[in-house]
Amino acid sequence: MAAVNPGGLRREVGAGLLIVAGVVLASVVGGAVWGYLAPVEQLFVTEAGRGVVLTGESAHQFDALAIFVCIGAVVGLLCAAGAWRLRSARGPILAIGLLAGSFIGAFAMRVLGEAVAEWHHARPEDPPVGQIIAIAPELGSWLALIVQPLIASLVLMFTVALNPSEDLGTGVDGAFGATRSTRSTRSTQPYPSNTKADAASPYSPYSPAANGAHGGYDPAGPVPQSRPAR
Repeated sequence: MAAVNPGGLRREVGAGLLIVAGVVLASVVGGAVWGYLAPVEQLFVTEAGRGVVLTGESAHQFDALAIFVCIGAVVGLLCAAGAWRLRSARGPILAIGLLAGSFIGAFAMRVLGEAVAEWHHARPEDPPVGQIIAIAPELGSWLALIVQPLIASLVLMFTVALNPSEDLGTGVDGAFGATRSTRSTRSTQPYPSNTKADAASPYSPYSPAANGAHGGYDPAGPVPQSRPAR
């Protein structure tokens, strides 16, 4: 039987908030990396304020999306593995913190990544006609944001399934700060024995009935030997 421990609950909530902060921080770093690695798209300026995409440059939109997905998957994998190392926080609060941090982190990765790309590949304000300019990459689909929480949840699910312990190694038998009850459901006292009844049992080898059954003969005593007369 488990009872809720307020101290244990506060500890788990604190660990969950720490997981959220760590996942968001890792996602921000991943967004900065994406802003530097994502390829730019080159345009040929045909007139003031207009340009034409060069041949083959449109494929870089897919490249930028694929790089974002790969970085999000790596961040989700590493964050799930790191969160699982917090043994005392294993449980529903860890899962909630990991998923919440992954969703927030994926959004932060996109915002910061696009900002870093804009800063790294600054576009000229009024380029002359005939010049080739580079456009900073952008994330073309919002569906890429679900990759990081998806990978994190899958890794967490596999680690829970492969753990052989019922309490996931936390040392408690319940969630949300529950602790083991000090009351035991099993009695540690041995079963009482009726010594008098055992002594008087007709099936006891030391009972009077057993002695009467053998006619006073002790099987363990010396066996009399008869010798022939001379």
